[in-house]
Amino acid sequence: MYVAAQMRAQLALKKRKVRTSVQLGILVFTVFLLVLFLDSRYRVLPSAVHNHLPLHHEGLVITDITIQTCSSLNPISKCQLDQEQWHRVEKDLYLGTGWVSKAYVHIKRKKEEELTEEDRVIVDVRTGKLDPAMGEKAQASEKWESRPAGIWIKRSAKRHASDSKKTITAVDVLFGADAVESRPGWELVPNGALHLDTGGEDKSPRISIRRGQPEAIKKPVPQITKDGKFKIMQISDLHLSTGVRPCRDPEPPDYNGGHCDADTRTMEFIERVLDDEKPDMVVLSGDQVNGGTAPDVPSALFKITSVLIERKIPYAAIFGNHDDEGVLSRGVQMQLYESLPYSLSEAGPTSIDGSMGVGNYYVEVQAHGSSKHSALTLYFLDTHAYSPDEKKYKGYDWLKPNQIQWFTKAAESLKESHMKYAHIHLDMAFIHIPLPEYAITDNERLGQWKERVTAPRFNTHFKDALVEQGIKVVSCGHDHANDYCMLSKNPQSDPELWMCYAGGSGFGGYGGYDGYHRRIRLFEVDTNQGRISTWKRLEYGDIGSKLDEQIIVDQGKVLPLQSQ
Repeated sequence: MYVAAQMRAQLALKKRKVRTSVQLGILVFTVFLLVLFLDSRYRVLPSAVHNHLPLHHEGLVITDITIQTCSSLNPISKCQLDQEQWHRVEKDLYLGTGWVSKAYVHIKRKKEEELTEEDRVIVDVRTGKLDPAMGEKAQASEKWESRPAGIWIKRSAKRHASDSKKTITAVDVLFGADAVESRPGWELVPNGALHLDTGGEDKSPRISIRRGQPEAIKKPVPQITKDGKFKIMQISDLHLSTGVRPCRDPEPPDYNGGHCDADTRTMEFIERVLDDEKPDMVVLSGDQVNGGTAPDVPSALFKITSVLIERKIPYAAIFGNHDDEGVLSRGVQMQLYESLPYSLSEAGPTSIDGSMGVGNYYVEVQAHGSSKHSALTLYFLDTHAYSPDEKKYKGYDWLKPNQIQWFTKAAESLKESHMKYAHIHLDMAFIHIPLPEYAITDNERLGQWKERVTAPRFNTHFKDALVEQGIKVVSCGHDHANDYCMLSKNPQSDPELWMCYAGGSGFGGYGGYDGYHRRIRLFEVDTNQGRISTWKRLEYGDIGSKLDEQIIVDQGKVLPLQSQ
């Protein structure tokens, strides 16, 4: 009896201790959260303590923005503020076209832990002639500071402002009335362009800002849909520009009363077909950017990437001969692609000499469901630009032997894993400049051949490597008014490879051959049947039909041309 009573007493004591410990833990945790909350608002902790807390912005925060304008006629002027205090955004706001002026955005920036009592961080930016407190009802009680070129900034004097999700952490400039932003976390500043005499809205500069830190980009994994199909939209030769430019060779010429803005009409076409076809993946097969009219490449490139990101469509890009004719190299442009959501694009191997180019890679499309096996492999190769030996081989460059070696090695290395796939594994390839075999007039074909095939004059026989590795279809761009698929046969006259053109889609490039309308090519892979079908969609005319629809591969075998 006594022992039982003693045990009950000890048990009760343990329960009180546990209850007291839990209550004390809750109290300590509550006080900790309260102190952090108060510190985030009023910086109640000493700086020595606060600075050891985790940073809200591990990079930089922006404390000021201004515009520095200078004379372009002054050879010693660098148009640069004190570099110890100011960082210059390296984009001339006149894009090098100012007769007498240059101008640059400058920003002050600091690490969060370096902020002093006097520093105030920027939490919002506007552009316009009027103080946003006057022009926007929601901002009536806010204090805005004026800067040159119609910039208005809102800064917070509260020390907690650097912890805010509103804090501006990066500033850039895009150009044109049609500018859009593709980068996650970035946004164009409201109310339009900077107030500079840049010669109109066509290339007017716009401030773009980022709040918070760069978002981690996870590369998507393309997968066959539950019905066993996978649709690819090939978009080629967009020829997008910086800002707004008139159409080149619009068809029909009198459409919309003769008024035609190139990129506006191009993107309306692209978006309509995207929404009609709902592809599982998009291939951008070169000349996305019209280098000569794109002094700011991101302003041009974001026009196409933004509509794909908005629709959450994975996409892969290669380069044409015009993409890098402006200020950004292929390498830098590929870094930009790689940094964007839903991009499958890769620079490719760097272990081989520079003649290999940028953008030699492959994408594996996984089978439906939980299977990790590849059902479809898509190869992408850089066809470079212009001939390195104009005296001997005029015209365009060719796929290099080291690229073909890379392709062959990659294809061989994948064969064993592809054999584990339960159905017939299929392979396709995409390039920009056509292969010399595209010009064989005796080959059977379906579609239009309206212009000369501008393939390289030197043949490295990549077509033979494609056939040897079992590639069923290769598709290119480059010649805008050709849109045919041509059948290559072996010496025994058996079908071995379909060679297709996408057809040009953009109004920034030529295309007016004999009433030719811009178009887009689509491929649908049916893994249940080992089948590949293809067709085209038009920008004008019979826009609802599938033009030249054809099954070109069935049961994993290249089919002959079907009678129409």
